[in-house]
Amino acid sequence: MTIENELLIGFNAKGNPLVLYLKMANRHGLIAGATGTGKTVTLQKLAEGFSRQGVSVFLADVKGDLSGLCEAAGQDPKIQERIQKLKITDFQPKGCQAVYWDLFGKKGHPLRATISEMGPLLLSRLLDLNDTQEAVLQVTFKIADDQGLLLLDVKDLKSMLAWVGENAKELKNQFGNISTATIDTIQRQLLVLSEAGGEFFFTEPALKLEHILQKDFSGNGVISVLDATSLMQDPRIYVSFMLFLLSELFEQLPEVGDQDRPKLVFFFDEAHLLFKDASKILLQKIEQVVRLIRSKGVGVYFATQNPLDIPETVLGQLGHRVQHALRAFTPQDQKAVKTVAQTFRQNPSINTETAISQLGVGEALVSVLEVDGTPTPVQRILVAPPESRIGPLTDAERTERLQRSPLAGIYDQTVDRESAFELLKKRQAEMVQAAPQQPSVAGSMLKSFGQQVLRSTASGVGFTIGNEIVRGIMGSIFGGSSGRRRGFF
Repeated sequence: MTIENELLIGFNAKGNPLVLYLKMANRHGLIAGATGTGKTVTLQKLAEGFSRQGVSVFLADVKGDLSGLCEAAGQDPKIQERIQKLKITDFQPKGCQAVYWDLFGKKGHPLRATISEMGPLLLSRLLDLNDTQEAVLQVTFKIADDQGLLLLDVKDLKSMLAWVGENAKELKNQFGNISTATIDTIQRQLLVLSEAGGEFFFTEPALKLEHILQKDFSGNGVISVLDATSLMQDPRIYVSFMLFLLSELFEQLPEVGDQDRPKLVFFFDEAHLLFKDASKILLQKIEQVVRLIRSKGVGVYFATQNPLDIPETVLGQLGHRVQHALRAFTPQDQKAVKTVAQTFRQNPSINTETAISQLGVGEALVSVLEVDGTPTPVQRILVAPPESRIGPLTDAERTERLQRSPLAGIYDQTVDRESAFELLKKRQAEMVQAAPQQPSVAGSMLKSFGQQVLRSTASGVGFTIGNEIVRGIMGSIFGGSSGRRRGFF
């Protein structure tokens, strides 16, 4: 069922539909509930609904259950039962137009980014660095940025770190002590990252945002599905990529204000991983992105087991709430249920706290925003079944989809342009070559290069490490320009 400017979520006990107004869809949302209560199917229903209304969707398939949404729903007994129970008369099995992605390029088109695009803040979390190590990494980015030395892949960053270590004494006046031990730790963490897949991810060609903002020939929004099943083995890569993509959307998309529907809806599954062990400054940036990105026409929908996994500063910005069942076996669980119940606008006919623990599979307590921005009183509903297939594609179906994809071949071959690794290696070779004949010339070349770097970085002495060198909201340097905007990307 498709209603113009509205997205059907489900029906209440009286058979009345509950809809989400597309005009308010960029006010973000939350899908929560214990494992096995129906979160994934609800996420699929919402993604499908947005696609039918011409809104592009990006979602991560963390369990492998969502890839089948490009195929029409089959004769699943549970779906047929739900259709009959809700008395749906216009159910039309139909798949969605989908594009499949995979950071490792095995189950979808390769997804890549450069080291510079990721930026020191996100990279520090990805590498699990402490404050001192993060400060050194930010100094490294600062020097590379001032010198126009591109940090595209892991070997670029390794080379730049090695140069910083070798010139730590000269850099001390501007940036304080940079110990060899700190450089060595960062290098070791980079090695671990490489072995975990960093060599695949940090390279070019990088993702072009227009490829996740597509519509099909019928005007339906294309759903971009990131296979994240293998990423869950090391959630830091998953979280860092999703944050990177959000920051890129924020930086590159123009301001559009409030429109009749968003350009893109971004589903962030396993959202508790986003906030776990995040530094204070990173939490501030996440909160800032969520607050501001809606003006770019992007809605962000978090999915997690417990809403309390999300900080209040972020939770308060999520206007649409779909709460599946929570278990209340322990006093701590019961306290959580009570707290969650209080986040809803109360409905006199529903005991929200009691209902949260009694919901069946596919049932949910839902509150959405009216067109004037006020939340509706909570309603107990049964989520409508998706018209697309619930469950994964077969390997043969996925291969066939990738072969017919409009992006086939675009991201298949990596590109290794001249960047920091090659330039530093070239300069070192020039100095070594000059050393046997003209040692004084070689020494002056090294000194000249070092002084050039130190002069250009001296202007940055007044910045606050960890505050102003944060790329964009999380990408490009505040008040500056990233490599992409200088024509490097």
